Amino acid sequence: MSQPPPTRTGLARAMSKLGYCSRSRATELIRMGKVKVNLVVRKNPEFPVVLKKDVIIMDDVSINQAPRIYVMLNKPRGLVTSASDELGRETVFSCFEHSKLPHLSPVGRLDKASEGMLLFTNDNVWADTITNPDTHLDKTYHVQINGEVDAQRLAQLKHGIEDESEHLAAKDVKILRTGEKNTWLEFTLDEGRNRHIRRLLEAFGIEVVRLVRVKIGMLVLGNLVKGQWRELTKYEVLKSREPQGVTPASSTRSDQSDTAGRPRRS
Repeated sequence: MSQPPPTRTGLARAMSKLGYCSRSRATELIRMGKVKVNLVVRKNPEFPVVLKKDVIIMDDVSINQAPRIYVMLNKPRGLVTSASDELGRETVFSCFEHSKLPHLSPVGRLDKASEGMLLFTNDNVWADTITNPDTHLDKTYHVQINGEVDAQRLAQLKHGIEDESEHLAAKDVKILRTGEKNTWLEFTLDEGRNRHIRRLLEAFGIEVVRLVRVKIGMLVLGNLVKGQWRELTKYEVLKSREPQGVTPASSTRSDQSDTAGRPRRS
């Protein structure tokens, strides 16, 4: 029985999928004659290539085997999750200035007003395992609200609402602590709609003061300083899809204690 023909991908898209640069930047480099495929210069961004067969060369080096990078950033409030912004607003990539990191893409998003864990990588397959709704990977947020909530309201937040033809609900929500004027809640979601928690709380007239993502699967923000980033350890990358509640192996493992986990400034 004959094998199906291999899937071909446009050259610019292939460079983006390999994590070398953005698709728009790849298009520029290709048109400038800086990219070779199997030692031949190609100036057509749509030139068809087979990722597992053709060798794409930039600056006389194959980019097919570019090292995979996995980064966790503690996103400050006020930054846009985008490589560039048409309104000129500061983006999360300002945190990586002078870092010498390769082109990375954000894994999911946090809106401008939100803070906390934001992942970046040039490994599209790994990114898909984090963002694919079918994996139902738990994401945990600490949310400061004005006022207080009771048990009935918590039950309503878990039951959810219908908003713009979408069902918005929390997998779990509990009170962390209560002050004189506000309350900190811990939300757990296993799917993420646009502004999911904010829209859910707004439906009940609850004002959000702060929203911080603190955990994705087994990845924990911990004491990473706001605006700083660190590379994930090999152990974290391998175990990042494990469901909540799985106890990691002892921290004495060498792949947990490697230098990739050290926080860095941009």
